Amino acid sequence: MGNDTNGLIYVAPLAELEAKGRMVARGGACPILVVFHEGEVHALDNRCPHLGFPLDRGAVEDGILTCHWHHARFDLASGGALDLWADDAPTAKVVIRDGEVWVARDCGFADPARHWRRRLDEGMAHNIGLVIGKAVLGSRAAGTPDRDLLRDAALFGARNRDGWSAGMTILTALATLAPGLPEEESYLAFYQGIRRVAADCENAAPRRDRRALEGGVHAPDALARWLRQWTTVRQRDAAERTLLTAVAGGASPGELADLLLGAATVRAYADTGHVLDFINKSFECLDLVGWDNAPAILPTTMADLVSARGGEERNSWRQPVDLIALIEAADAGLPDLFAAGRDAAGDFTGHAGLAEALLDDEPQPILDALRAAIGEGAAPVDLARSLACAAALRIARFGTANEFSDWDDAHHVFTYCNALHQLLRRVPDDPARDAMRAAGVLHGAMALYLTRYLNTPPARLPGNDLDDLPADAEALCEGILASFDRQAQVSESARLVARYLDCGHPAKQLIATLAQALLREDAGFHSFQILEAGVRQAGEWGTGPEARNILVATTRYLAAHAPTERAQYQTARIARRLYRGGRVHEDE
Repeated sequence: MGNDTNGLIYVAPLAELEAKGRMVARGGACPILVVFHEGEVHALDNRCPHLGFPLDRGAVEDGILTCHWHHARFDLASGGALDLWADDAPTAKVVIRDGEVWVARDCGFADPARHWRRRLDEGMAHNIGLVIGKAVLGSRAAGTPDRDLLRDAALFGARNRDGWSAGMTILTALATLAPGLPEEESYLAFYQGIRRVAADCENAAPRRDRRALEGGVHAPDALARWLRQWTTVRQRDAAERTLLTAVAGGASPGELADLLLGAATVRAYADTGHVLDFINKSFECLDLVGWDNAPAILPTTMADLVSARGGEERNSWRQPVDLIALIEAADAGLPDLFAAGRDAAGDFTGHAGLAEALLDDEPQPILDALRAAIGEGAAPVDLARSLACAAALRIARFGTANEFSDWDDAHHVFTYCNALHQLLRRVPDDPARDAMRAAGVLHGAMALYLTRYLNTPPARLPGNDLDDLPADAEALCEGILASFDRQAQVSESARLVARYLDCGHPAKQLIATLAQALLREDAGFHSFQILEAGVRQAGEWGTGPEARNILVATTRYLAAHAPTERAQYQTARIARRLYRGGRVHEDE
């Protein structure tokens, strides 16, 4: 048994196989179980696709092979699993020649790409991490583009949950980062993102579609007024139909961004910034999967948009200082101020100075700093860039004497400001709309002011006293990973990152290291948000001190939330080992 001829492996005389019932052939890429049952010969991979246990120990009855260990059941004829958590067993061709049994040396599926994409859908439908992991690996190996996997997952999430979810945010954030990551981290990014979408959809109410208004011509300004009105009075159906009408009418991504930005700023800092962040992530998702999917993806953000509470409904925004009244007073003079600034100044260059000014301990000087920047020619997108940098500095200087949950207060402001900045980068230039677009900046600035206590006293940023740390890039990256293996390494991890950047090493390797550190954790969705937002915002500043501080801030937040149990990382590793043909029950 085992002689290889023309791609076939000799098993045994048919009479011997019939007498024994089953035999294991070796010589190809995997051991092959050959079974004689009810007058037929079947061959399939001897490794149970669930966890790799040998199937030749199992029981055969009525055309069903049952694994001896976890009792997964397989159809002998096709290898199909009757228990979806087990996965299908690859089969091999059987040849009976001159009374001898031969089998193909390798097992497989007739159409691997189709098989693995179907398994991905089943893994998501039943929220089975092991199946999702193997399906991601199998699909990519079969040549399925990552864009197709992402689109399948995003549309699954849009159909099977009524509203945008944390999983959709994670999926989009990680898919954005994945192209710059090594292969292992790229796999983990897709696994983590798709798994989280599946988890959010499990036992959730599915989405019910609305449709666009039919007939007539709908002016963009009218649709914008309507959407703001439906947001104000919390009318979800009307909001969704208005948005779908804009999409059906051919609105560009920039025009849709302007439409939704106007509605999202009806309330100040709605749902602690999540509304704007989710809208921005839906746009980034469509950048990845294709804007032809806008009718399915964009409406998922409407439920949160119309139901969210704003700062005007919270006591902290009204007492002891009425921040809403200050915002309204500042907002009233913005149209004239923007017009004068555009006429009198060139391109704005004071982003770094404005970022520091926005960290003032009093609200009025913050608003005054914004007004001064507008007078110097700052557009809303310039203001948002500085605001995002200031919000990152709040995290970089976060005092660890604060309660652990306070990290999220700082995080929310930063991800809101990043989302605002990204959306403002999309909208078409229109001086007449500058004041409306700046409303989100005023909201973000006051949200940043409300977190000032997090820097009292401020944590010290890593300085130039880092010579006790290695200068080698690999050693520093290893040190960063090691710091995430221990609790309370916020300052140490930040020092390692600062040292790495001060030595002039490429940011790409550092980002891959931070991604590796995060992707092995059972992290909350805020951690995935902050890594992607931190990478984006650091990229705005090149290699300057602002980029250093933003990456330090990102690292401090991630380190504060590590380590975790890493259960999902274990599942992802098992999936990879099984896909490669390993046996999980044996030693590595």
